[in-house]
Amino acid sequence: MSTVEKPRAKAELDPRARESMERAFRIPRARFIVGVIVGVALFLWSADGAQFDFLKLGEGAANMGEFMLRMFPPDFSKIGLILALLLETLQMAIVGTVIGTILSLVVAFGAASNIAPRWLYYLCRWTMNIIRALPDLVIALMFVSAVGLGPFAGILAMTIGSIGSIGKVFAEAMEAVDRGPIVAMESVGASKRQVIQYGILPQALPLLTSYTLLLFEGNVRGATILGLVGAGGIGLELTTAMNRYDYGHLFAMVICIIVLVTIIDQASAIIRKKIT
Repeated sequence: MSTVEKPRAKAELDPRARESMERAFRIPRARFIVGVIVGVALFLWSADGAQFDFLKLGEGAANMGEFMLRMFPPDFSKIGLILALLLETLQMAIVGTVIGTILSLVVAFGAASNIAPRWLYYLCRWTMNIIRALPDLVIALMFVSAVGLGPFAGILAMTIGSIGSIGKVFAEAMEAVDRGPIVAMESVGASKRQVIQYGILPQALPLLTSYTLLLFEGNVRGATILGLVGAGGIGLELTTAMNRYDYGHLFAMVICIIVLVTIIDQASAIIRKKIT
């Protein structure tokens, strides 16, 4: 009997501890109700200002169905052109991701509050905020006017856009590392470079790698859009096919893009699983 009763005694939770755990997950009713009311009011105000209409949504869904029917069957007669443009899109994404990651990492060192001095921290943060405020198509148009049409302008647009988006995430990953190893290194006289190299980067590396893969996936999808303004990739051919009402060719390109993005997504998931 004693061997059976002891595990039961260990399994019992102290009443005060149980009350503390229950309190941690209890939502204050008054604040919750007020928050819901404010959230619903904000949504209704935004929907009215943005002219959101459920009736138009239903009509649009019917029109979208007709559009999808016109895209069948897909026309793969220009598969050589599609694959060549997809390859160019992929190459743009690879180059833009590599250069963008390197520059984002450099800026992230300055935007991490546990690494950079205060003046550099605010300078880098404001720089990333300004870049993030500019849409990718606007950045692409700027580079198209500067260096001309073609994939080079798209690569530059992706590179600059990466600094604004992934640079902020890199900096926050560095700020979120455990302070214990850093304090221990500083207490024995480690330099700033040694703290970054041996205390911060090893802890943040899995997150940095995961965010880099996510950036690459986003750049592949983004490269298809940048082509709309002449910045290389398959986007220009998509626009041309739509303007010519060549829906079969358009659907064939969409299918190829979906296959490419799915392959990259699965490969990235495998890599992330191995590093985490």
